[in-house]
Amino acid sequence: MKIATWNVNSLSVRLPQVLDWLAAHPTDVLALQELKLTDDKFPASAFQEAGYQAQWFGQKTYNGVALISKTEGSDVVKNIPGFEDDMSRVIAATYPDGAGGSLRVIGAYFPNGQAPDSDKFVYKMRWLDALRDWVKTEMEKHPQLVLMGDYNITFDELDMWDPVGLKDTIHCTEAEREKLKALTDLGLTDSFRLFEQPEKSYSWWDYREFAFRRNRGLRIDHILVSQAVRDQATACVIDRAPRKNERPSDHAPVVLTLG
Repeated sequence: MKIATWNVNSLSVRLPQVLDWLAAHPTDVLALQELKLTDDKFPASAFQEAGYQAQWFGQKTYNGVALISKTEGSDVVKNIPGFEDDMSRVIAATYPDGAGGSLRVIGAYFPNGQAPDSDKFVYKMRWLDALRDWVKTEMEKHPQLVLMGDYNITFDELDMWDPVGLKDTIHCTEAEREKLKALTDLGLTDSFRLFEQPEKSYSWWDYREFAFRRNRGLRIDHILVSQAVRDQATACVIDRAPRKNERPSDHAPVVLTLG
């Protein structure tokens, strides 16, 4: 079983790239972020023609998340229950795991936070607290759970191209990392770090200053897994190839293989 996450930075622009990627890399569940389109504009038929089901939660111009899957998801939840939010950031569904059980998948586009001294950062902290509380209850109901998406947070210096220059900047603050640790403390594991990885492995690169070519990036796209899923993990990689496309997203897919 393969599951993946990819911030496509506008599905309207990147739809052909997503379909091409799925054709080359058949995936059981793909979480997309930053759709940047309303629900009525979602290209469900294009995914159906490619053999995939879709659940989506759109928003004009900003945000938006979706789950693209080979089998239809059930028990769909949009955004964090009990947390009032006008941003489309979270979508969850349950899928068959291929072995008679079920896998709960939560796809999320975490708030950027803008800057540590901004109102948007305060919102990010509140949102992260609400997410943790909800994920805790989800884990109690679903032993096999995956939380994946664009976290907009690095784990540590290994996830930063310039640990000194970027220290305490957005995505790299101790406050954000404490909230990320609160998620892993629930019993979730960073699947990427389960395996030996190349040095300077990143999932996002700025469009400016030839950042991708110079590999000046951050690892901010993560797949966290519960213990039951961790036990099945056999590989986790960042697929840098789509970042080389013409008009690419600034993010690359992260892919986890189970079984």
